Amino acid sequence: MIIAVGSRNPCKVIAVKRVFEKFYREVLVKSVPVKPSVPPQPLSLLETIKGAVERGYKAILRIKGATYGIGIEAGLMRIPYTISGYFDFQLCAIIDKDMKVTIGSSSAFEFPPEVINKLIRNEATESEELFEKLTGIRNIGDKTGAVGFLTRGLVDREKLSEQSIISALIPRLNSDIYGEKWPKVNDILSSL
Repeated sequence: MIIAVGSRNPCKVIAVKRVFEKFYREVLVKSVPVKPSVPPQPLSLLETIKGAVERGYKAILRIKGATYGIGIEAGLMRIPYTISGYFDFQLCAIIDKDMKVTIGSSSAFEFPPEVINKLIRNEATESEELFEKLTGIRNIGDKTGAVGFLTRGLVDREKLSEQSIISALIPRLNSDIYGEKWPKVNDILSSL
């Protein structure tokens, strides 16, 4: 089974390999850089969905013989009654050869208000820039991620990616109880 990942980020690629190897015997994970149309820091649930779907779609088109295209996108979504008004989370979109899509999410958490405020004011293109300054950790997004720093190492970016991948796999692992009508890439992207 060939799995195409729409990212070169090592956290995402390793997470895909770990999860798929738990459910399938022979897995070959290939990563390919793709550029989604969303900003580097999606600021809504819909932007994050679009980024994840585009990443998975572009990946499956670029890797010959791929069974699945995987897109993982971190984004922010508005959450009332929180300190900053937003949660950070990761979405995974899995696209198959028939262009059917399943989507899953990681757990979500708050960034510090200063980070959110700067992102909203466009003082940075993505949270990684701000967390590098805050923590002194270069390329933090390719390592533990902000969540690794904020949880003092208890949860890292790989674990968040794994959560989102497992969530997106649930309908595929149980297709007999999820019916036949699944969203398709074109339907999703044309509506966003």
